[in-house]
Amino acid sequence: MAAITALERLKRHASALQARLSVRVDELARARQRTAGRPREQLGAGVGSQIALARMESPHRGGRDLGLAKALVGELPSTLASLERGDISEWRAVLVARETALLDPDTRAAVDERIAGHLASWGDQQTVREVRRRSYAADPGATVARHARAASERRVTLRPAPDTMCYLTALLPATQGVAAYAALLRDAAGARATGDARGKGQVMADTLVERLTGQSAAPDVPVEVEVVMPLDTLLGDDHTPAHLVGYGPLPAAVARRLLRESGAAAWVRRLFVRPDSGQLVAMDSHRRRFDGQLRHFVVLRDQFCRMPWCDAPIRHADHLVPHREDGPTAADNGQGLCEACNYAKEAPGGDLDGDGHLVTIRTPTGSRYRSRAPDPPGTTPGVPSLPWRVEAPGVWSIRARAG
Repeated sequence: MAAITALERLKRHASALQARLSVRVDELARARQRTAGRPREQLGAGVGSQIALARMESPHRGGRDLGLAKALVGELPSTLASLERGDISEWRAVLVARETALLDPDTRAAVDERIAGHLASWGDQQTVREVRRRSYAADPGATVARHARAASERRVTLRPAPDTMCYLTALLPATQGVAAYAALLRDAAGARATGDARGKGQVMADTLVERLTGQSAAPDVPVEVEVVMPLDTLLGDDHTPAHLVGYGPLPAAVARRLLRESGAAAWVRRLFVRPDSGQLVAMDSHRRRFDGQLRHFVVLRDQFCRMPWCDAPIRHADHLVPHREDGPTAADNGQGLCEACNYAKEAPGGDLDGDGHLVTIRTPTGSRYRSRAPDPPGTTPGVPSLPWRVEAPGVWSIRARAG
């Protein structure tokens, strides 16, 4: 047990050192960008993404880590000292930073000093309560501003869940969320009272889909769905998983049932893979932007954001070698990225190189990372592709639209 405790303290101490080093990296990057003539409002751009690469995390997490580091080093020295001693976890430091985020630097430092003697003995929930109480007492106006900012951050997100399910999540003001849930609950109770055999949760989920989409029944999805699968999976009983664009792998039987039971017309387009490497065949374009079928191809090939450790949905298809440097608008000079990563790669001093399938990323600090395109959707990793034949034409893209 003593060894476990010692290792935990070591982890916490390492987190504090990472925070100090992250702030130092940010300071050096800003100085370099300032010397290069970058506008003041753009100083620090891309640093969070570099921190993410160094920590082998997603860019979103890297930006959050950098924000925490700057708060601890600059405005919460007592909390940082507790973390450095191993008295508190990194998560508890996050809670302190979060609950004091809207205080001005001097007030924030004062609250930090007042809680210094208690933080090591508080649990997570007590930390939230006590820090929030002291923050409100120190600056009541900041609490009002916090509520206003929270309302401005309302949003809807989608992420995969096990067993071909997903989480559709809405972050809403409390009154709106309670009203929406009460309406779904009321409809579910009414349906159950009239003999509906579905469970309460099933009725609520189906009603949510029907109200959002306007369709009469939840399974009749009237939007374009794209599934990529091998021919044997499509027409036979092969078990090689299919790929639902924007989601990920689907069991073969589920993909076949999805197409069979959708009641939708289907368009089938054949995609070829190279027999030696299994890479999807490239397409070229003389256009400035990746759009149309070329963009569609890049999205199918890359599946999710190509930046290492970032699994965000693809929002931008862009050049490896920039168009301004005569980089062609072609599949082997393109990659799919989320919006944040696409902007981050423009940071001065960094560059990209590769052929689309294997990309080398060099950051302004000189670090190098590699990003390899995933196995083509609808193929089995580790199984070599067969030479091209009419009987084995690769993978198929099926696009279905109801109505």
